[in-house]
Amino acid sequence: MSRARESEPRRRGLERILSKLGVCSRSEARRLIQEGRVKVNRVVIVDPEAWFDPERDEIQVDGRAVRAAEKLYYALHKPRGYITSRTDPNERLTVYALIESIGAWVVPVGRLDLDTSGLLLFTNDTQFADLVSSPASHVEKTYRVECSPRLDDAALQRLARGVELADGPTRPARVAEHTHRGPVSRFEITITEGRNRQVRRMVKEVGAKVEKLARIAIGPVQLGDLAAGTVRPLTGAEVRALIAAGQRAASTQRRPAT
Repeated sequence: MSRARESEPRRRGLERILSKLGVCSRSEARRLIQEGRVKVNRVVIVDPEAWFDPERDEIQVDGRAVRAAEKLYYALHKPRGYITSRTDPNERLTVYALIESIGAWVVPVGRLDLDTSGLLLFTNDTQFADLVSSPASHVEKTYRVECSPRLDDAALQRLARGVELADGPTRPARVAEHTHRGPVSRFEITITEGRNRQVRRMVKEVGAKVEKLARIAIGPVQLGDLAAGTVRPLTGAEVRALIAAGQRAASTQRRPAT
């Protein structure tokens, strides 16, 4: 890093500035810049990586001054059959069709796969999104699982201790509310990671297949009775609690062993 950049920590790439201000995604910002639609100090800038200071430099998009957008935080009850993506070349349903009422640019905080339902957060606060979804933050995610064939107590205990997956061992988890009905086991599992299809892979590792999977909580925020396919704003208390959970978990991980 150059001495000039070290002395001006607020300076950053133009596409990142637009994203951090909640104007649009970084990919959209790059496109706008390359199309010549962004000016800085009344000069057209076509280099997305050009560095500026958002507090000192005047930035315009399509002739309108850019200001930090109001921070938005929402919860969606994602149904099965929707992907967590803005567009899809295969024309599958995307979660963005369910959040049009927000009327602003927001991004998902983490992901849920096509066949998983439940709680999915959206925000234009990229720092918040990074804190909650980062593996380093260890924010808890709780899922309700139905699987078959039936898992015995030893298999459930293995899930709680952690299992070995192709990308490494999982962290210890909490398994609760387990019941059995015929060949089906139902239980809740709380993990502090966000690997791709992690819960499904964990259950497969102990000898069963997930038949139904729903995320019912992220940290202190509960899915509750939010109807499938609907969205609601998070309360201020929920946002503060999520931030506190992320900061507390990250702080615990940084604390040296004694």
